[in-house]
Amino acid sequence: MVVAKGLGKPGFAELFAGLPVAVLVLDAERCVAHANTACELLLNRSERGMRGKKLEAILMPPAGYADRRPSLGFAAFDCDIALARGGTLHVDFIETLIAEYPGWSTIAIHHAAAGRRLSHGIDRTAGARAAIGAAAMLAHEIKNPLSGIRGAAQLLASGGPSEDLTTLITTEVDRIAALIDRMEDFTDTRPLDLRATSIYPLIGHARSVAQAGFAKGIQVHEQFDPSLPPVLVDRDALLQILLNLLKNATEACRDEHSPQITIATAYRHGMSISVGPGLPRRPLPIEIAICDNGPGAPADIVPHLFEPFVSGRPEGKGLGLPLVDKLVREMGGIVEYMRETEPEPRTAFRLYLPRTGT
Repeated sequence: MVVAKGLGKPGFAELFAGLPVAVLVLDAERCVAHANTACELLLNRSERGMRGKKLEAILMPPAGYADRRPSLGFAAFDCDIALARGGTLHVDFIETLIAEYPGWSTIAIHHAAAGRRLSHGIDRTAGARAAIGAAAMLAHEIKNPLSGIRGAAQLLASGGPSEDLTTLITTEVDRIAALIDRMEDFTDTRPLDLRATSIYPLIGHARSVAQAGFAKGIQVHEQFDPSLPPVLVDRDALLQILLNLLKNATEACRDEHSPQITIATAYRHGMSISVGPGLPRRPLPIEIAICDNGPGAPADIVPHLFEPFVSGRPEGKGLGLPLVDKLVREMGGIVEYMRETEPEPRTAFRLYLPRTGT
């Protein structure tokens, strides 16, 4: 039963979405039928991406789960579960059968056990990793231009050719300033200018910029839904997001025999997120996907792709995807990384955004 917005009591969908504990619903075939918002956040996967998949394709249950009696539930506390996309979680894992529906069950995944024991250790670890990454990246990126500046200054002092040396100094100082500007993007807390916008001119402009520069010589295909309504976005922010994702795709597939990038759009009627306990889910029907035929991110960094200073490339700074995530969230949407196998292996970053009036 669906309750009209703002009237009466919340319906089951709103209550399920607002549960503070991650919950999966499995059907009689042991495939995921539903997942609430807490589960999406904990597993870093959308309900849409999990629906229809076997439980083992999402996570590996705790030891002893395979030997459980089908007529009974199952519980394991203080246990580790491995995620199919890499990484582990320390959880309480409780499966409860749905009596009136044979074979169906709910699985609650409670992350609080480790949290109680470690206090805020997980947050501290993430913060420490970001701080270490920032220090390492800054040391690496700033040391080289500073070395060049110092050498040029020494040559100037000894009577070297001033014009060439001052140009070198200016260029290296500009490199440092550009790096600091990129880091300052994360500290910009000004609200975005969200307006009803047709996304196709922005996509076209981003594609033109890419193919005239960093993506020159790479095939870029389009798979567009021409009937998309206006989207509620900040034009400059969306353009920056598209350019960052196109650059990421270019670097990922450039070494392939026939590198290809696809820009796709679609209208997803069932895509939505929870905005708070007991509140109706917010529709995010507008999908923009940037796909490439590269090998994808290394499995060990997939859970951390959107964290600052995490990169799968030796020369990467780990700033592009976290900035994409920040800007998408400020526009009320979400971004998702997916490694797909059908119709052929490819990597996809999917943006889900609100349409005007939602």
